[in-house]
Amino acid sequence: MQSVGQKNTGPEIVVRRIAHALGYRFRLHRKDLPGRPDLVFPGRRKVVFVHGCFWHGHGCSKGRLPKSKPEFWVPKIEGNRARDARAEQALVDLGWETLTLWQCETKTPEMVETKLREFLGPPGGAVSTVG
Repeated sequence: MQSVGQKNTGPEIVVRRIAHALGYRFRLHRKDLPGRPDLVFPGRRKVVFVHGCFWHGHGCSKGRLPKSKPEFWVPKIEGNRARDARAEQALVDLGWETLTLWQCETKTPEMVETKLREFLGPPGGAVSTVG
């Protein structure tokens, strides 16, 4: 388990590339925010978490628990989910909006693109036309 990365995972890089290609600019892994969100959009006060299906207990096929050692895995994954919920609530209490993207969703870039656009709104800053 030591070799499992927490930052710069494959699914996270997919989301970052899509967000950047759409014109969104962001910060990574801000330590001053609860849960250290994967992508932070400070001007919009929005954050995106990219969760691995297994480690965060998603209901897809990748999120299934192993049949061996359920006494270890069930509390481990439930603890991760509780920690995720606390971090998300703390962010909401601070006035941030959150979006969670799952590892299995990154296999469909169009879905990621749609979710990012819906969550973040138009890319770039506000453009005013004076005239």
